[in-house]
Amino acid sequence: MFSEILKELPTFLAVVDAGSFTAAAKRLHLTRSAVAKSVGRLETRLDAQLFNRTTRKLALTDEGAHYYEHCNRLMADLRDAGALLHKRRTFPVGRVRISVPVLFGRRCVAPVLRGLLREHPHLKIDVEFSDALVDVTGGGYDLVVRIGTSGDTNDLMTRKIGAQDMAIFASPRYLAEYGAPSVIEDLNSHVGILYGRSARGSTWRLRDADGANHDVLMKGRQRYGDLDVVLDAAIEGGGLAWLPRWLGAPSVAAGALQSVLDREQTQSIDIYIVWPKSRYLPLRTRTVINSLVTELPAFMR
Repeated sequence: MFSEILKELPTFLAVVDAGSFTAAAKRLHLTRSAVAKSVGRLETRLDAQLFNRTTRKLALTDEGAHYYEHCNRLMADLRDAGALLHKRRTFPVGRVRISVPVLFGRRCVAPVLRGLLREHPHLKIDVEFSDALVDVTGGGYDLVVRIGTSGDTNDLMTRKIGAQDMAIFASPRYLAEYGAPSVIEDLNSHVGILYGRSARGSTWRLRDADGANHDVLMKGRQRYGDLDVVLDAAIEGGGLAWLPRWLGAPSVAAGALQSVLDREQTQSIDIYIVWPKSRYLPLRTRTVINSLVTELPAFMR
């Protein structure tokens, strides 16, 4: 019954707006008889008289006026919903929920996102900072940035953003006391400032002069779950630190740190964006992904 009422509704609204069956028929390209019958069917289904009909005048009853007010508001809402849907197809609208690693997210991802918000005033972004391997679908994230691994991708889509260059840093004071390693084997006689709880934070991936890869397990008395603290400890002379090049570069420029070994000997770490598999990727999410792919490499140099 509801679908039948909806079918007659545009004719009813046209009659009220036009002021007569004849004028409405012209607007709708129908006969006057067809318009009158449509209104009659609507009144029957509603069990209410919508119009007072005389030979000279057509006027809404109180029930008809009340019904018109509500239906007109409903049609306006439908038009607004259609306009919003069109906007969502033409420029990003709505909220994107993102998880990013703490330091990389703060220093590299967040500036890109803030610029994106300035460019798209109808876009909203919720960002959570975590170094844990978060559950993308279970956590309700639209996309996640991961460093070093894309994780389990059975239910996920993956796109590589780029690679984060790594380097080994030490303070001039430490190097003056213990010497600078010049080949990979020299690292065995040095202490490292280690990052995180996993063995990955103690293992530095390097490449020798012949192009062979080596996973060097460093020993050290200091281990921190924050790369900023690792950086501070290196500046204080606590040992060698394996850090993103973009993080250590300002301290090198200030003379507080030096990089050791050749650039070609330190392996880079891949960075990925992952998001739930879906037949339809909203424009707002696609816009964020494309912006990160395009602009993040500049922050990783």
